[in-house]
Amino acid sequence: MRYLYLMRHAKAKSSRADLADHRRPLRRRGRHQAEAMAAPLQRWGALEGDIHVSSARRCLQTLEAVDSVLPGLGVADRVQLHDDLYTFEGQALLEWLRRLPEASERVLVIGHNPALLQLARWLCPEAPASLPTGGLVCLALPVPSWQALARHGAELTASLTPAEASHGLFKRRAPVAPDLRKADPASRVHALLCHQYRLVLALEPGVIAGIDPEFLHQYRVNLRRSRAIGESLLAIARVPGLKKRLKRLKRRAQATSELRDLHVFLESLDARPAPLSERIRMTLHDWLAARERERHEALCRQLGESEYAEEMAAWQAFLDGNRFQQALAGLDSRRVDRVLVERIAEHDRELAALGVASPDEAFHDLRKGVKRIRYLAELDPKRHRRLLKGLKRRQGVLGDFQDLCSRQAWIEAFAAASRNAPRRRQECAAWCAALEEQKRDLREQVVALAPLAS
Repeated sequence: MRYLYLMRHAKAKSSRADLADHRRPLRRRGRHQAEAMAAPLQRWGALEGDIHVSSARRCLQTLEAVDSVLPGLGVADRVQLHDDLYTFEGQALLEWLRRLPEASERVLVIGHNPALLQLARWLCPEAPASLPTGGLVCLALPVPSWQALARHGAELTASLTPAEASHGLFKRRAPVAPDLRKADPASRVHALLCHQYRLVLALEPGVIAGIDPEFLHQYRVNLRRSRAIGESLLAIARVPGLKKRLKRLKRRAQATSELRDLHVFLESLDARPAPLSERIRMTLHDWLAARERERHEALCRQLGESEYAEEMAAWQAFLDGNRFQQALAGLDSRRVDRVLVERIAEHDRELAALGVASPDEAFHDLRKGVKRIRYLAELDPKRHRRLLKGLKRRQGVLGDFQDLCSRQAWIEAFAAASRNAPRRRQECAAWCAALEEQKRDLREQVVALAPLAS
């Protein structure tokens, strides 16, 4: 089996009369694109074999930007520059490939469109229909030699664009948030729900790619915000059909919970190593990474199901339907305020009943209540600016508590999977005990919070 990785150079500066095409450098955004592709190139094995790059300046700078992110691999030292790869014709690129030695089994080519895209589509009909700057196509070729390349003889193993690899780059072309500065509550609810729906759809490719955890975080946030706004609306007005659809949104958001917790835990381990011996620390990291892959694969299967597509289409149709528009017509600030007062009173009762020894679930319930209050207040943010400002720290402390609980649960699961490793279980138990002390500090902070109605 041979593997071919076709990467288009990153975004370059435009042509000018005093600048030959061959000499065009990358833009700053182009450098960011190439840097974003470094991790997937490494993950998919594209940097393990031969690296062939067009002699054009923008192609070499693309490779150099990748190398800057992965300095330990010596990528730039292994690059082979070719004038023949400075071509825009797929046939010329194919002829060049066929001259590669049989010993080359894994090849990365950084070059130009339309040559790369023409070649990819000739080799594999499932190859993407477009290849943006910085884009990558990965092909598996079951051939004994490069000379044996045949039309439609390749299998697509992966494809990726920089905007799918980096949430920062995605934001440049993400759906634009509506201007709600003068919106009344009804217009605000409809505009927010429609915008969040568009964002969820736009985030899906990045979630599936699984390179930048921020895609999953924002996907999850927008699903949960939509549900929270819907629940706030149900508390204020009668909206036929909304409750059923919110249950579906809840189920989709819940499908992301464990994966998001794993992302947060793994990121925390990168920032601060676990208080474990080195060997056990590495074993834990590998175990968590395996659970992360399992959860990600399961989520990708769900996103690919027809049931998911039908649910999302039905949600859009509901938002645009007459019944929903009619229900929104009766929404006003006074009705929002009445429900908000009730929820604040409920929160204050729950807070007063809390003690340092209360079960974890009681603190989780309080956090959920704070979020419901926040989402309700955000239906009329100018009116409730002071309340929203005070909720931020409260939600942060409760969120930190939940993160510690999640971390503790994964450590306990790791220990439970280590029945024949008593030292591993012992170190995990000591770590959990230390986390319990941190949780106690946060419990004391929460219990000391003032009532919201004060």
